[in-house]
Amino acid sequence: METIRQNGKTILYSNDGISIKMVFKNLTGRNFQGQEYTDYIRHIAIGSMGFSPGIIEHCRDGEVAGKGTIPNV
Repeated sequence: METIRQNGKTILYSNDGISIKMVFKNLTGRNFQGQEYTDYIRHIAIGSMGFSPGIIEHCRDGEVAGKGTIPNV
């Protein structure tokens, strides 16, 4: 099980081994940059997924595998 958590709360989860890692990279600016990234954060991450600006954690089997920040755009 992989999850993305914010403030101790699980926002997204999956068992497929791919999607959570990809979404985490999207959220932390590794897959998008510039205006495309700003739009993704504003409309998808905050507007649709339920994230807010701040620290997020990518967890695998309950252990933190990575941390990142969602900017306040």
